[in-house]
Amino acid sequence: MFRADRGSDLRCSPAERVNVKPTQKRRLIYVTATAAMLLLGLASRYAGFSPPDFIKNHAGDVCWAALVYLVLSLFLPQKPVLQRAITAIGCAFTIELSQLYHAPWIDSLRQTTLGGLVLGFNFTAMDLIRYTIGILCCAVLESMLRPNI
Repeated sequence: MFRADRGSDLRCSPAERVNVKPTQKRRLIYVTATAAMLLLGLASRYAGFSPPDFIKNHAGDVCWAALVYLVLSLFLPQKPVLQRAITAIGCAFTIELSQLYHAPWIDSLRQTTLGGLVLGFNFTAMDLIRYTIGILCCAVLESMLRPNI
């Protein structure tokens, strides 16, 4: 005898049979990708790691921006990729532009490890390009993979 719940319905998808909703699956993917991107970004800044200068100069900012996109996607997985990408670029640009503002309270916050990683220190126009590349790479990759996740 089959019960009327979804777990016993042979017509439901394998994900529904184990009660994993597509949104939950995406969130798990975003959490995993966020952790990986965080590790990559920190590794790019690690003193004991000596990659080529090009990677050393650009990878941290690209990873940081990708992290902004992934965290945003974690909280808004149902929003379209383009909307999340534009929002992430807006957040990243706002934080970069905030580096033009210097007051004792925010500069002291920037001197903490977490504050320095999140807020940065000095405005650099090249960072805006790096952020755009990091976010667009994530958005394009997700767009290519999304039908399968």
